[in-house]
This record gives sequence, structure tokens and C-alpha cells, in this order.
Amino acid sequence: MNLKDHIRHVPDFPKPGILFYDISTLLAHAEAWKEAVKRLHAIVAPLKPDLLVGIESRGFLVAAPLALELGIGFVMVRKKGKLPGPTIRHSYALEYGEDTIEIQEDALQPGQRVVVLDDLLATGGTMAATIELIRKVGGEVAATAYLIELSFLHGRERLAALGVPSYSLMEYES
Repeated sequence: MNLKDHIRHVPDFPKPGILFYDISTLLAHAEAWKEAVKRLHAIVAPLKPDLLVGIESRGFLVAAPLALELGIGFVMVRKKGKLPGPTIRHSYALEYGEDTIEIQEDALQPGQRVVVLDDLLATGGTMAATIELIRKVGGEVAATAYLIELSFLHGRERLAALGVPSYSLMEYES
């Protein structure tokens, strides 16, 4: 099955000049979604993670069903102020400004091995910040994985510089 057949391309979203790769059409097609989770399972299972981490919000859609398939837990990384209870924060630079992500203080134990998932890898900025956050709380990031990678934006190279391998099911070169 060609999973790319189930990705909708939306030009000029969220702003002019951007081509948005919409996974909602993949999620709506049960067999294609099942195949995507199966392929992610084949990539992630050999890494033997203790937990999966998903990045808000589409990363939750990818990580949660895969964690269920693997029989392991799932942890959320969210934007500042979205998680209840005590959290650990990490702020990082954006092209114009700064953003902050959080993880619940007790979500991850020092030494736990995790794979971080998101729907799409572009420049790798949010994923790099997530890796730093997980390391800050003592976690070990075994790898990152995605449904889609925009290879022309070189996010994989940015994460490799942090010592973290990346895997994707679909790649777009432009």
C-alpha cells in the first residue's frame, strides 16, 4: 500500500506559500492507518523503548496507538500551561521569538528509554527541544519517528547532530 496516496496536500495553509501535508485523510482510512501503525511498529519495536513520547498535538495521534500495540506507556509533551500538576519546562528559540514545551514532572523516570513521535519532521526545531527536555529529566532518547519527513528542510541532520536517529514512513523531497 502506498501511504502517500492517503495524504492530502493543501496549498497555502496555514499561510501563503506553505504546502500543508494533511494526515487527516490517512487517519480516516482505516486500512491505511492500520498499515501505517504496523510499519511504525516494525521500526520502533527493535529499539525496545520503555515509553513512547508524543508531541502536541498530532504526535499524540501517532504515539498513542503505537504504544498500545507495543504494550508500553505513552507520555505527552505539550505547550506551556496545558498539562496539570508539576511540570518541567524547556524554552527554545523560534525563527521569530521563543516557545516553551513541558512534560509532567513524574511522567518519565531517569534512565527510561524513549522514542519520540510526531506526524511530520520539518526543520526539527520542536523535536530538538523535546529531546533536550527529555534529557533534562533524565530520559534516554533512542530515536525519533514520523509519518512524514520533509527531507529538503534537513531536520534529520539537525537531530543526528544531537546523536539521535530518525525514521519516517514517507519522505517528500520538495
